[in-house]
Amino acid sequence: MLLNLLFPPHCVACHASGAWLCPACLDEILFYEPPWPSFLEDVWPLRGARAAAHFEGPLRKAIHAFKYGGLRALAPTLGEVLYDSWSADPWPVGVIVPVALHQARLRERGYNQSALLARELARHTGLPVAERTLLRVAPTLPQVGLDAARRAENVRNAFRCGDDSLRGKPVLLIDDVLTTGATLRACAQALLDGGAGAVWALTLAHD
Repeated sequence: MLLNLLFPPHCVACHASGAWLCPACLDEILFYEPPWPSFLEDVWPLRGARAAAHFEGPLRKAIHAFKYGGLRALAPTLGEVLYDSWSADPWPVGVIVPVALHQARLRERGYNQSALLARELARHTGLPVAERTLLRVAPTLPQVGLDAARRAENVRNAFRCGDDSLRGKPVLLIDDVLTTGATLRACAQALLDGGAGAVWALTLAHD
């Protein structure tokens, strides 16, 4: 509260005062709705994958500020965007798992944006979050700018499960942006290798 008094929030998209993403800009977000489009040509080993909205306009600016600009205060608002999509057509999952960051990237950024989103979705759904089971064991290049084949190679064997706490459980994997799905598929394979019963993936946006 004191921080907001000293540094009042301004919309990251239009710069209006009062909120980090103002109601007018929230209304501009173009949500996907059922029947869901084909976000990926091949979802294997995922059971399904979808995004809440298009990666454009105010949402694109908000995700960039959240992920690269250190604006963690956007987490509750973006979590509501995620929940709006989730509640429209929930999958039969039992636990939420965020895409993991490598420890070096985590130290550099200071937080895992996917973990913040997972916590917000958990707050709305009541589902538990498992943040420490899925591990990113290899440092990888940023996926931005890589084509589909290079993205897949970049994250090959980059993830593993550190324990068997997800054994038999249906998992909801959370990330910020779905592009080719390479990261989500690599995470899903690691979760399944670690004993998860099935994996679905939900992201804020599809690029």
